[in-house]
Amino acid sequence: MAEIPSYDVIILGAGFSGCSLLYHLRKAGYNVHIFEKAPCVGGTWYWNHYPGARVDSNTPMYELDIPEVYNTWNWSQRFPDWQELREYFKHADKVLEVSKDTDFNTTITDAVWDEVSQTWTVTAENGKQARAKFFLACVGFCAKNFTPDFKGLSKFKGEVYHSNEWPEGTVDLSGRRIGLIGTGSTGVQITQEAGPVCEELFVFQRTPNLCLHMKQEHYDPSAPIDKAKYEEYFKQRITSFGGFLFDFLKKKAIEDTPEEREKLYEELYAQGGFQFWVANYHDVLLDAESNKFAYDFWQRKVSARIMDPKIAEILAPKVAPHPFGTKRPSLEQNYYEQFNRPNVHVVDVNAEPIAEFTENGMRTSAGEYKFDLLILATGFDALTGSYKHMNIKGINGVDLNEKWAEKTRTYLGMTVHDFPNMFFTYGPQAPTAFSNGPSCIQVQTKFILDTLNHMRDNKLTSFNATGDAEMEYTTQIGEDASMSLFPLAKSWYMGANIPGKAVEMLNYIRGLPAYVDLLDTVEKENWKGVDFAPVAVAQN
Repeated sequence: MAEIPSYDVIILGAGFSGCSLLYHLRKAGYNVHIFEKAPCVGGTWYWNHYPGARVDSNTPMYELDIPEVYNTWNWSQRFPDWQELREYFKHADKVLEVSKDTDFNTTITDAVWDEVSQTWTVTAENGKQARAKFFLACVGFCAKNFTPDFKGLSKFKGEVYHSNEWPEGTVDLSGRRIGLIGTGSTGVQITQEAGPVCEELFVFQRTPNLCLHMKQEHYDPSAPIDKAKYEEYFKQRITSFGGFLFDFLKKKAIEDTPEEREKLYEELYAQGGFQFWVANYHDVLLDAESNKFAYDFWQRKVSARIMDPKIAEILAPKVAPHPFGTKRPSLEQNYYEQFNRPNVHVVDVNAEPIAEFTENGMRTSAGEYKFDLLILATGFDALTGSYKHMNIKGINGVDLNEKWAEKTRTYLGMTVHDFPNMFFTYGPQAPTAFSNGPSCIQVQTKFILDTLNHMRDNKLTSFNATGDAEMEYTTQIGEDASMSLFPLAKSWYMGANIPGKAVEMLNYIRGLPAYVDLLDTVEKENWKGVDFAPVAVAQN
């Protein structure tokens, strides 16, 4: 039998996290290898290529903090679409030579810790195996699709696509009769593309999306952003709550007069992007009155764009369906205007629940809607779901999925007790959903690199988060959430979008600067909360 290849570090995934860790670990002298399910570098931007797909973090914040990459790349848009993001990753691959240390088209099914050799062995779907001292799962937080158990879906005779499994090549929406289920960011983006060209579009909505205007900009290629500022940008972005160059105000909403609040709201709203969400008053996600001020302003702005008052009440109701910002607001360009078109309809499935699918469409309590193309923008089993397709076993065969079955438990949102030498990035109980992705990854990459260097310098063979540290950290996540407005929304932030999944806060909600301070403190206190094992010394 062929010898199993051995590395210092095995990374799962070649998105932002995988590329960042590969670059920094290589520079530090580690032998690193990536296994990637897709045929190329790009992570989520290989899989997400449905009509209208684009990122909701603005450039230059949404990119790697690697000079070799950013000094040789110029963006064309404030919020790039999937085509440009694919080109960006091609560029990053060419500059960093990610591919030379990556096995593509390789789905890892098993990762097992061996206590005797103090190594991880990973096994791919095709039977290939590899071994490493460190196992870094960089699989992203939205890697497992979710499709509700719709009655009679198999009866439908038309085409069916989940947004995250969109076929390569073009699916022409022109002249089609389309049923679209889901109004998260994906549903919003597809609606904007389909509305102007389709024969008819039925958007089935469970919960209104409290969208913010994107304010897209196209950059002048002859006047690119000054790259001399980038190093300072990347320092600044980890000092704000959401990993951007803007942050919450240091005062409460009630401290301003109604006129002052209105002026601020207008300024934030006009800027586009997430400013109205995470550059607002600092108590907007903590205090019901502050939140209502923000929602009422949002509702007035949006309802004014919708001609039919009945449709406006479905899309932007006068009474908030949940506190503003406790579900991730999507960024839209002309979403609400689509419903002014005679061929675009919103169906409130709370008022008329879905009964079953038919050969020609879907039947609700109010009757049948006929369409020939069904698009499922039904989201993901987020954060923990990304790990459910893998068999990850730690000390004494403890299974990660079984450990997380009733409650998610991590230490620092990066590692788990009884899973030595394993890190994951941009996953559960980190600032993940409340942070610009590359900003969070920048912080976590540094901590992982510092930990591995600490172990190498001190001749340590393994680390394992203690059970007490894991419990204390997880308890704090829950306590923080209970003091906020987040539990009042049934969101994927809380795992509430998946039937049977434990409802719990799955993100670190204190913000990126507090997370940075926490990780720095752990390091300064000699990796508080971690047990290290020394390298065994052979006896003469």
